[in-house]
Amino acid sequence: MPRTSLPRLRISLCYDEAMRHRLSLLVFFCSFLSLCQASFGQGATGTLEVTARIAPTGARPEPVRQFTFYILTKSYADILKEAADQFPLAEREEFINNLKISPELKAWMKQHAVIDLTAPDVDKLITPDDVMNIPEFFAGYERSNSGGVTNGLPMPKYKEADAEANPAKYLKLKQEYMSVTKKFVESHPATISGMETELGAVNPKYKWDKAFEEHNQKVAQLAPDLAQSKYLAAKGDTDLDGHMLIKGLPAGNYWVSSLGLDAAAGDRRLIWDVPVAVQAGAPTQLILSNLNGQNFSSAHR
Repeated sequence: MPRTSLPRLRISLCYDEAMRHRLSLLVFFCSFLSLCQASFGQGATGTLEVTARIAPTGARPEPVRQFTFYILTKSYADILKEAADQFPLAEREEFINNLKISPELKAWMKQHAVIDLTAPDVDKLITPDDVMNIPEFFAGYERSNSGGVTNGLPMPKYKEADAEANPAKYLKLKQEYMSVTKKFVESHPATISGMETELGAVNPKYKWDKAFEEHNQKVAQLAPDLAQSKYLAAKGDTDLDGHMLIKGLPAGNYWVSSLGLDAAAGDRRLIWDVPVAVQAGAPTQLILSNLNGQNFSSAHR
């Protein structure tokens, strides 16, 4: 290689190394800038301004004073469902299966989706075959039509004492009674009307209502604790003008909730579970009123 080419080679090598160094610095600077921007975006916060008012019927809106609102990362309605899943209520069919009634009545209740046997119009679902084939219905029919209430009603001629003393006679007389009674019910279907009032002793409605009430009580106790321990972003109290200010709230989607507690004004009692998107920078304003509130009574039926 000629000596005159060596300085050029050295200059070229130095130039390439300098460019690589500059490119490395440029890549590092861009990466650092991107990380700073991402960190700034993730840490951006905003302010939530809440105003709560209730308008009683025929009156002007009144501020909701000194009332606590909770800023949640999940709607309270969904939190209630989550709490309910932890205390599942027995399904209707499972509930019926556990009742101490005849298999025939269990099958009838499932078929007709009936829990309250004494409800109005239940007698309209009962056929003559149901009366004869379901022991509880037959006993209720007898009580409903006995005592001279229904003319021509067949009377049993067998005696329970004969069941052991003379079983053949007992069985024959009972079969005859059941046969003539079936013909009577079929020819007088109106005698079924009103027999639901005689089914109170086997009616599981009270037991079902009690199980449902206990389930709701457990959910009502668990849900507020679940909301505050798992989904609470912030909380605050309104002032005497019904205003509440929450600062430093990370930008994002939230729900402003009263956790099922009601605020009252006049004849109105309201609860809230209202979504809001908090923006970084300028304050986000939310007005709670009759329009986005729910009546307390309808929410707790």
